[in-house]
Amino acid sequence: EEDVATTIEYLVRLHAGETTMSVGSGDSAREIPVETDDIDHFGNRRLRTVGELIQNQVRVGLSRTERVVRERMTTQDVEAITPQTLINTRPITAAIREFFGTSQLSQFMDQHNPLAGLTHKRRLSALGPGGLSRERAGMEVRDVHPSHYGRMCPIETPEGPNIGLIGSLASYARVNPFGFIETPYRKVTEGVVTEQIDYLTADEEDRFVVAQANARLNEDGSFAEDRVLVRRKGGEVDLISPTGVEYIDVSPRQMVSVATAMIPFLEHDDANRALMGANMQRQSVPLLRSESPLVGTGMELRAAVDAGDVEV
Repeated sequence: EEDVATTIEYLVRLHAGETTMSVGSGDSAREIPVETDDIDHFGNRRLRTVGELIQNQVRVGLSRTERVVRERMTTQDVEAITPQTLINTRPITAAIREFFGTSQLSQFMDQHNPLAGLTHKRRLSALGPGGLSRERAGMEVRDVHPSHYGRMCPIETPEGPNIGLIGSLASYARVNPFGFIETPYRKVTEGVVTEQIDYLTADEEDRFVVAQANARLNEDGSFAEDRVLVRRKGGEVDLISPTGVEYIDVSPRQMVSVATAMIPFLEHDDANRALMGANMQRQSVPLLRSESPLVGTGMELRAAVDAGDVEV
């Protein structure tokens, strides 16, 4: 009851244009900001995985089958009914076939080279049923958002009408059971970086102060400098004392996708050219006898092994 009352109060204050409200009572009383949700924030956007999409199609097929069974039960003789005469599996088969045959999200896998297949399996799309359309999608939806950090690559996206609507999962990101994308961070305790790794969603990350992976460390894991460059909620950047740091990135390539992480000296490239490089690697002709690259970033072996197409 209290939750419902607080929710209604929040909405009323939001509509009235107020900026803060007090919640709790006694010692636990505190002021919270009253603001509209950012619909582009990854805390408010969840991933519908392939399994969930097929599950929805099976549900459609089962409901059609149920309708057929109910009709047959009313028309057929009760004494002569058998499961075989009642149940027809065709609606379920048709629903699944419909998904794989006609859905916008069902595509032939790109197999130009091992990286193309791996990237295609890690693709994220805002298009399709229940999503956006190219025509309706504005600039805000397509733009890079601070909550994409470590979750969706800010570089690898198609050029043209799909720009920003089709993305690629970041190198270390994973999807939790609720469909939200998590990214790993190393825990920092009293200014010392520990081996503990926590996966955080975009909402959880907003509560913490996070340092970059390239921050200089001493042998014992403590920060080598008096001031550490960190980021806070909303992408705010700050220089603070090491004791104020709560997490640190696990790797400098955490924010980019597998294909983008294969570009040597990525930080010296213009973002537009890096986008072209990430996309064009997928178009290269594979070798009959695989060779290691002359200039690599360390991502090549892992990508080749995980693609499952290459003898290493």
